[in-house]
Amino acid sequence: MTPDFSVKDRIACVTGASSGLGKAISEALVQGGARVVCLSRRSPDWCDGKTAAAISADLSDTSVTPDIAARVAKVFGPPDILINAAGINIRQHADDVTPEGWQATLALNLTVPFFLAQAMVPAMRDKGWGRIVNFASLQSQRAFAAGIAYGASKGGIAQLTRAMAEAWSRHGITANALAPGFFPTELTSPVFSNPELSTRNAAQTCIGRNGTMADILGPALFLCAPASDYVTGQVLYVDGGFTAK
Repeated sequence: MTPDFSVKDRIACVTGASSGLGKAISEALVQGGARVVCLSRRSPDWCDGKTAAAISADLSDTSVTPDIAARVAKVFGPPDILINAAGINIRQHADDVTPEGWQATLALNLTVPFFLAQAMVPAMRDKGWGRIVNFASLQSQRAFAAGIAYGASKGGIAQLTRAMAEAWSRHGITANALAPGFFPTELTSPVFSNPELSTRNAAQTCIGRNGTMADILGPALFLCAPASDYVTGQVLYVDGGFTAK
């Protein structure tokens, strides 16, 4: 028996695809033969319109989520794969969090992934196959300073992923989450711009270094491929062993 790690001819929608991990995974899917709709506020400049297309949208407005899902489906057809990589981290101490900041964080990090999946699941159900890959975090499990709103949203993602699996996996739709460690992205720029903090984080991993973009691609493609058919409701920590210590 040979495991099938192929994503060839699959149709994927990736949120937050204009930068960071979302961009890296989008490009890897295209290289693997998938067609990708990149959904973000800023249109990625690398999309060629043939294997990758860009849709600019404000995902934080959940009232238009069904319309956004319909726009995505018109590009290459209804997606087989949904990757919810868009996120926000306001980095405020608990004493300073405002209702507006709290709601904005939970809306983009937790509410949008659910309602976007809900809008795309019917087509996946009709095909009898689908993949939902959410983005969890080290803060799904650990409490970080100035991270209470972000941590609450990412703790919610872990449970949302399990609940999605319970609701939809019997229809051939798996739901899993990636929980990256420290990777150099726009969201983590405050960490990587501080050499002392970056070095300290690397030392806390079992491997002894922070992540590179290449480190996330194998786990992401595995969760998108038939090889992971029997994996659902899981949070995969891609963190160099940070949470193991």
